[in-house]
Amino acid sequence: MKISVAMAYYNGGTYIEEQMDSILSQLGNQDEVIVSVDGASDGSEPILLNMEKKDCRIQVIKGPGKGVVKNFENAIRHCTGDIIYLSDQDDIWKPDKVKKVNAAFDNLEVKAILHDAEITDENGKATGAESLFALRKSKPGILKNLIKNSYVGCCMAFRKELIPVICPIPKEMYMHDYWIGTAADYMGQVCFLKDKLIGYRRHSSNVTQMTHGSIDFMVKKRIDIIRCLGLLKKRVREIG
Repeated sequence: MKISVAMAYYNGGTYIEEQMDSILSQLGNQDEVIVSVDGASDGSEPILLNMEKKDCRIQVIKGPGKGVVKNFENAIRHCTGDIIYLSDQDDIWKPDKVKKVNAAFDNLEVKAILHDAEITDENGKATGAESLFALRKSKPGILKNLIKNSYVGCCMAFRKELIPVICPIPKEMYMHDYWIGTAADYMGQVCFLKDKLIGYRRHSSNVTQMTHGSIDFMVKKRIDIIRCLGLLKKRVREIG
């Protein structure tokens, strides 16, 4: 299976080299890393271009500049692999991540895979906090994840057949990972692996926060998501 890694990038120069090294060490010569860049005003553009020059598996592309969801969508649209891994710009992949996730795809009914993650500080050291699965009470199921999303993108991989279903992502959809995980739920099975296969780095610049917004915002978000699910069901029927 050819692997594509879809990465949404925005001013991530502090951690990108460590993260990229942890990814590339697990990929084959035919695999690729698509880096969609929404901004590099932190001076990291030379770092990205140098990485692309040194390793032909890395492709740096211009992002749409419309936020993280559309940036991930842009990266996904450029992927040519059989299995798409989502990646943040600042985490660290454990050495056996790709091997264990690919093995789970031997079950052809599995359309997407989520794995657990170890919470680390900004230096990549384990904090001793509960794992991501424990914090989010992670498990599959459309209703469960509508109430509390456990489809965390940096812990997700999915089959390429989902791409025409998930793209384009509606502008009302706040979470690309919930959208992808729910599409996989509709099309087959979502597998949850208990292995902690990344170091989930928490620092002051994280886009994804560990806390929720206001109650009003959460209610509005759920209403928008429910409206989007009708479109998702329609796409699944058309593809299927």
